[in-house]
Amino acid sequence: MRFIDLSQPIFNGGPNCPAHPAVGSEVTSEHGKAEWQWETLTLASHTGSHLDAPLHKIAGGASIDAIPLERFTGKAYIVDLRADIQGERDWITPEMLQSALPIGLPSQSILLLSTGWGDVRQRSDHWLFGSPRLHPDAARWMVQADLRGLGIDHWGIGGWDKENDALVHTILLGAGIWICEELNLPPDVCSLPMPQLFQALPINLRGHSGAWCRPVLISSTD
Repeated sequence: MRFIDLSQPIFNGGPNCPAHPAVGSEVTSEHGKAEWQWETLTLASHTGSHLDAPLHKIAGGASIDAIPLERFTGKAYIVDLRADIQGERDWITPEMLQSALPIGLPSQSILLLSTGWGDVRQRSDHWLFGSPRLHPDAARWMVQADLRGLGIDHWGIGGWDKENDALVHTILLGAGIWICEELNLPPDVCSLPMPQLFQALPINLRGHSGAWCRPVLISSTD
């Protein structure tokens, strides 16, 4: 059994959604000056590898702590879209997904979208504003497929497109499909036999719309 870390690190000044406050991580007590060391973090709850709960977009929707932990684990299929993403702000379409997935995708599957954007991760206009966008028709296809969860290797599933981002979040979260953003999907995981066991357990933030998590593949492949 092998644990494959799919998380992105959080650090002072690190890249994040441009609509959120800058990431701060300051050593506020350190050895040599005090008896203990600790850090003070300043960041949105949707920073780094994190999960979106329905409350993130749906008024009155479930908060992250109201979702049973077993919902955040399951059989996952990594969808390799790297060759399909041709340029900035490209669309992720139902046709792309269907061509990359097995016929008869099992109900309650988890999809992890590998776009290559996780390898680009940096505070630049290209990374912040040029990422691919999930098409609303692809979000509706996922609802019809009865997905459990969806992950992507960028800060936002809808890209830097206000109307599209709001719509795809509404479609997915409104159907109870959680979203895991800011994954790190190294190229070698795309060649693993599918499905793989995926787990992303959120920090227990009471009443919050989302939370940081540590996403991993638990692989039986040596």
